[in-house]
Amino acid sequence: MTPSRRGAGIGRRGFLQGASAALALPWLEAFSPWAKAAQAGPERGKQRLVFLYVPNGVHVPSWTPTGSGSDYTLSKLLQPLAPFKQDLLVMSGLTADGARAHGDGPGDHARAVAAYLTGVHPVKRGIRCGVSADQVAARVLGRHTRLASLELGLEPGRSAGSCDSGYACAYSGNLSWRAPQTPQGKEIRPRRVFERLFGPKLNPKEQAKRLAERKSVLDAIRGDAKDLGAALPRADRGRLEEYLTGVREVERVIESSERGEGRESDAVSGLRETLPKGVPRDVRQHLRILSDLLILALQSDTTRVATFMLGNAGSNRTYPHLGVRSGHHSLSHHGKNANKQAQIEKINAFHIGELAYILDRLATIKEGEKRLLDQVALSYGSGIRDGDRHDHHDLPILVAGSLGGALRPGRHLRFAAETPLANLWLSLMRGAGVAGSRFGDSTGLLEGLA
Repeated sequence: MTPSRRGAGIGRRGFLQGASAALALPWLEAFSPWAKAAQAGPERGKQRLVFLYVPNGVHVPSWTPTGSGSDYTLSKLLQPLAPFKQDLLVMSGLTADGARAHGDGPGDHARAVAAYLTGVHPVKRGIRCGVSADQVAARVLGRHTRLASLELGLEPGRSAGSCDSGYACAYSGNLSWRAPQTPQGKEIRPRRVFERLFGPKLNPKEQAKRLAERKSVLDAIRGDAKDLGAALPRADRGRLEEYLTGVREVERVIESSERGEGRESDAVSGLRETLPKGVPRDVRQHLRILSDLLILALQSDTTRVATFMLGNAGSNRTYPHLGVRSGHHSLSHHGKNANKQAQIEKINAFHIGELAYILDRLATIKEGEKRLLDQVALSYGSGIRDGDRHDHHDLPILVAGSLGGALRPGRHLRFAAETPLANLWLSLMRGAGVAGSRFGDSTGLLEGLA
C-alpha cells in the first residue's frame, strides 16, 4: 500500500511538513518507488561518507593490530569494536605528507588537521590549504539531500588569530574546507544542529517562545505523522515510530542539557575557548548527543556527507570522568612516561567506545535488506601518529562499513611506507560515485579495498 501525498503534509522528497517544521523521513518501503523516481537521473544507492577526527594521535603500541588481511587480531584499543570486526578496514602505512614541516618549522598539530582531508600542505603566513574530500563529495552527493554536508565538533574554533606556532586558528579548528581559503565551519551546539536538521524556521522571538513553552518540533507534524502511520504497512509503521521516538528523545536530552542537568561541571579545563551557552560541559553527554544527531541525519537521508571533530588540533581538554585531570595535549608529550601513556590510552579508549556506539546504532537501522552501516564508509583517525613524536606516517586510520558494496571490510591492510592518505579519500569518493582521478597529493587508488 502506497500512502497518498495529500496537501502539504508529505512532500515529494519524503518530508513530513508543517507550518513550522520539515521532518525528513527515514527509509520506508512504501515510499521507495516514488522517492527514487523523484531523483534526477539514475540512483546508484544512498552511499554516505563520514569522517571522524581525533587530535593528538594515539598510544601506538595499543592501537596496531597483529596479523594482516582477514587473519588479524584486534589490538587492545580496538577491542570495543570486536562486534564489528567484519565491518572494519584497519589500515597501516598511510601518510599525510602535507602535515610535515617542509621548512616551515613547528606547528604539527595545525598542519595535521589542515592536511588531513585536503592532502595539501597549508601555508603558514595567511590561510590557504585545499578543498577537503568531504566538500568535493558534497558537491555531488549533496544534490540529492536537503543538506549538502554536516560539520560537527566538540570544541569551539576561531576564524582569526594564531593558535599553533604561527599557524592560523582556522587550521586548528576546522576539518572541512569548501575552498582553499575558506573553512566550512563546524557546529558544536546541539540545539543549532537539531534545528538545522528538523526544526522550524522561526525568528528568534518565535523560537524563544516555543522553547519557553517546551513545545516539540514534532507538534507541528503530529497529525500528518499519525495519518501517515495509519496508511503504512506494519513494518514501515514500526520504522516510522522508532524514528520519531529517536527524534523526540534527542530533543528531550538537548532540553535537559540546556537546563544544566547531567553536567559534570560548569567549568571545562584545558579548552582554549569558552564553551557557548547550550553546550553540555560533560564531554560524554555532548559527544553522545551529537552522535545521535549525526545518526538521525544519515538515517533520514538529510545529508550523505558529514565530518565530526572530537577535538581541535592540539586539544588540551581534561577528562575527569576517566580520572584524567591533565590536559590531553600535555599528556601526549609523554616522553615514554608510563603513567602519561596510560592516561593517553584511557582517552583513546573513550573515543573508541563512542565510535562503537555509533557503529552499533548504524548496524541496527535497516534500509530494506541492508543495514545503514552497509551504506556507509565511516573513517576514523588522526593526522598525527604519536603525539610525542609529532609524526605523520603510518597513521592510525580505520574505515567502517562497506559503502554499498564498494568496500570489502573485515581486514587489516598494510600499505607500502609513504602511501598518501589522500589515496584513501580518492578511493572512498570513487566508491560513492564521485568521479575523479586525482585528489590532493594522491598517487592513485588504494589497491585491495574492493
